[in-house]
Amino acid sequence: MTVKLDFEECLKDSPRFRASIELVEAEVSELETRLEKLLKLGNGVLESGHHYLAASRAFIVGICDLAHLGPPEPMMAECLDKFTQSLSHKLDSHAELLDATQHTLQQQIQTLVKEGLRGFREARRDFWRGAESLEAALTHNAEVPRRRAQEAEEAGAALKVARAGYRGRALDYALQINVIEDKRKFDIMEFVLRLVEAQATHFQQGHEELSRLAQYRKELGGQLHRLVLNSAREKRDMEQRHVLLKQKELGREEPEPSLKEGPGGLVMEGHLFKRASNAFKTWSRRWFTIQSNQLVYQKKHKDPVTVVVDDLRLCTVKLCPDSERRFCFEVVSPSKSCLLQADSERLLQLWVSAVQSSIATAFSQAHLDDSPRGPGQGSGHLAMGSAATLGSGGMSRGRDSGGVGHVAAQVQSVDGNAQCCDCREPAPEWASINLGVTLCIQCSGIHRSLGVHFSKVRSLTLDSWEPELVKLMCELGNVIMNQIYEARVEAMAVKKPGPSCSRQEKEAWIHAKYVEKKFLTKLPEVRGRRGGRGPPRGQPPVPPKPGTIRPQPGSFRPKPEPPSEDLGSLHPGALLFRAAGHPPSLPTMADALAHGADVNWVHGGQEHATPLIQATAANSLLACEFLLQNGANVNQVDSHGRGPLHHATILGHTGLACLFLKRGADLGARDSEGRDPLTIAVETANADIVTLLRLAKMREVDAAQGQAGDETYLDIFRDFSLMASDNPEKLSRRSHDLHTL
Repeated sequence: MTVKLDFEECLKDSPRFRASIELVEAEVSELETRLEKLLKLGNGVLESGHHYLAASRAFIVGICDLAHLGPPEPMMAECLDKFTQSLSHKLDSHAELLDATQHTLQQQIQTLVKEGLRGFREARRDFWRGAESLEAALTHNAEVPRRRAQEAEEAGAALKVARAGYRGRALDYALQINVIEDKRKFDIMEFVLRLVEAQATHFQQGHEELSRLAQYRKELGGQLHRLVLNSAREKRDMEQRHVLLKQKELGREEPEPSLKEGPGGLVMEGHLFKRASNAFKTWSRRWFTIQSNQLVYQKKHKDPVTVVVDDLRLCTVKLCPDSERRFCFEVVSPSKSCLLQADSERLLQLWVSAVQSSIATAFSQAHLDDSPRGPGQGSGHLAMGSAATLGSGGMSRGRDSGGVGHVAAQVQSVDGNAQCCDCREPAPEWASINLGVTLCIQCSGIHRSLGVHFSKVRSLTLDSWEPELVKLMCELGNVIMNQIYEARVEAMAVKKPGPSCSRQEKEAWIHAKYVEKKFLTKLPEVRGRRGGRGPPRGQPPVPPKPGTIRPQPGSFRPKPEPPSEDLGSLHPGALLFRAAGHPPSLPTMADALAHGADVNWVHGGQEHATPLIQATAANSLLACEFLLQNGANVNQVDSHGRGPLHHATILGHTGLACLFLKRGADLGARDSEGRDPLTIAVETANADIVTLLRLAKMREVDAAQGQAGDETYLDIFRDFSLMASDNPEKLSRRSHDLHTL
């Protein structure tokens, strides 16, 4: 069910709520008009049907009279008797059709008009009476002078009563609207369904035509049954919530001002009286908002926003004890001042504190902008190896489970990440997870507008982060990515925008940097992990460490690539494939993607393997996560029909298997030998992967049956993710380990 009105929103009595009320009332009025028209048309059909039945029965009597005319003829009598009997049965069926139609109209449509809409109209009338009473009480309470203490107390008491009455009526009205919005769906559908059922029973001769609706009728009947059950369940939940909210909220004297995270930063909003700057000095009640260091207001939800203060750093706020009205404060800027009035002393203090906090925050950010840059933050041309090493070293080894603040501290501690990657604003609290950079809130909004194929934005403080994603962010960072995307900035003498630049300047810079890619240089040679290079030409590869799981039969074995003095001449897809191998190089992979490499590029000489399969063979959790965040297909297979999950299972890489399952890997995919991942895991006797795959299959079955599933599934996957990120050596149990279990 789609609930049009939110109970909390109606308690705030915001312009959004009033706009929703007006829209719903217009829809219900139109619904009532159409239902009354339908009833009128239905009565016309019934009246015509009864006339038809009467005329048809008279016609049958006339035919029967023919059978008794003259001497009896057995053949004619039998024919007329069967014919008139058949006609009588059809007329009886038609009469049943009319009765069913009349009953359905009365039970469904007429009941909805008389009972459902009547309750809506009564709730609407009570709501608007309460709204008028509240408005009058608010105005009277605001107009009482400070010197009339007795009158002020009486006005406050009257306001409390009016507000409680309004809230109760608003909650009742919101409930009535939500119920009628839901009820009309299945009432109308049930009316149509019963009408079609009656038509199908009556029109025996039109069975062939109606049979085409048989399957639809069955499906609609099942859907209607489920809809009615769900509606009853949701109605019960809404009624319980309605009762709880009534008990909780109606005793409050005034609404709480809202404080939430918006696209432009923290938002505080609520109603205030504003004195006009004209000669009449009239007072008007408006909906005020503090957002992005600005104070703005509007009368209705769709009205344009009026900016009272463009920059709170240029303002001061002070109380007005000498004002004629109570609860007044003034926001003063160099060009103008604005006198505002809250509804109570408590709300007055909250608003003054909010404005002062916004001013302090704005000054704090300005102070950080003027502070000296840290080492390496100005040039943007550190060596890639040094940058990668610093990026890794900046990550804290301790884990604060569930602490989003800890994630922000980890990511921001990477060299260069303490400033926005694109405009250098301090303390960025947003990130692009596929690029691996940190962003301020304004640049993050611009990144969102580019689309997720360019940048996937996530909050460092508001969103939950998986451990492998945090490590990926710490592995890359602003310094490394800017060496790629801003490589030719100094040579082109282009000026990078600063924190104080306009949004238009930042938007043009980000578009040129990530979409047009104006500042890229030629492809580099493959860099080793942490920014170093791979083994020198002719040097044998480093043997695996003791205890490392060697490739199993049937697993992907990368063929040795021919040495190349100038790997920058490789095709970007080939370079991405090479960089994803052992040891993977995330900076080079990022460079290849920046130069247009297809993340799903296929290597014809390596069994049609993809970079993701190459990274799987190297057992690199970070390389696989980086490819997946940049759009790699987790189900793309090689020439043997094996996808990344197959190879992770064959090689015993439990952490990677967990990652691929979380990213939507197909459990039922079979390779050219007809084996799915679970079959392979059982054959290789990998206890951990068998557990993961069986749990995933159970979860898949539960989801197909519409069940939520057990939370144990998520807990186990979370544990495997943490272990794969922090202690991957513990996820290597195979057959020789199972004998000791």
